[in-house]
Amino acid sequence: MANPSVTKIKAPILAEIEAFEPKFRASMKSSVPLLDKITHYIIKRKGKQLRPIFVFLSAKICGEVTEATYRAATLIELLHTATLVHDDVVDDSYQRRGFFSLNALWKNKIAVLVGDFLLSKGLLFSIDNNDFDLLKIVSDAVRQMSEGELLQIEKARKLDIEESVYFEIIRQKTASLIASCLACGACSVGADEATIEKMRSLGETIGLAFQIRDDLFDYELDGATGKPSGIDIKEKKLTLPIIHVLSKSTPKDKRWLINTIKNDHHKESKVREIMDYVVTQGGIEYANASMQEYKQKALVILDDFPDSESKESLRELITYTIERKK
Repeated sequence: MANPSVTKIKAPILAEIEAFEPKFRASMKSSVPLLDKITHYIIKRKGKQLRPIFVFLSAKICGEVTEATYRAATLIELLHTATLVHDDVVDDSYQRRGFFSLNALWKNKIAVLVGDFLLSKGLLFSIDNNDFDLLKIVSDAVRQMSEGELLQIEKARKLDIEESVYFEIIRQKTASLIASCLACGACSVGADEATIEKMRSLGETIGLAFQIRDDLFDYELDGATGKPSGIDIKEKKLTLPIIHVLSKSTPKDKRWLINTIKNDHHKESKVREIMDYVVTQGGIEYANASMQEYKQKALVILDDFPDSESKESLRELITYTIERKK
């Protein structure tokens, strides 16, 4: 069942999203039966399609949807899917959104090759259509996502992360992709440089709020278990609630926190202790306030654009990204 708010958000671009589906499927075609089987599996388990929604809403706010808009949405989906496939291999992850990951079903070697195939499909697709401006925007986002991931891995080893570094990581890892969706949408309808940049900035701001929301899920009760997941702590990832609490803890508490994350992150009882400490020390409120701040910044940028049905949908989508339940 589709989320009612997502259904409502899609309303002004429903025809475009429906027309996009077969175009995206066609972009993944291959002469290798195994590849077609795998790409069919990828299409079958896709999520809420937030990225194409961002592209089409941005395009409609800035002009009329063109074939280039469909190509922009396709390029982003191809490159993003490639990064997800590779991420699952990197993380040894066997599930994504309740489905088996490609590496769980077909092993790492095939998963890496499929990711490479999707990347090259996206690159060739843009080159064949002379969409160099779109390719530049999306390739830059993929570069930033890789850099952000590596920066996070480096920091997880040392556990020496400050708030400014955290925001740099999430700006690269998460916000750069949403920024590229909105920038590509504007670019695909021939918007000027200033408008494309404003859309990019809007996407980045939404992306920062989106990631903080994701970080907060870690502290919320899981419907199945009735307990918070604490996955980030188990993976030694320092997110905004912990970073804030670390910054205002006494040297003794700070040592305890860092040592526990470093040495006892695999012990359920210790993870609970850390989470309880973060909650009592105001880490959740602080992260929530920061998320609301980015939401407001995004709405202020959006106000600069002319009123339209698509603008209202994007406004609702901004609210949805921070009120979603997963």
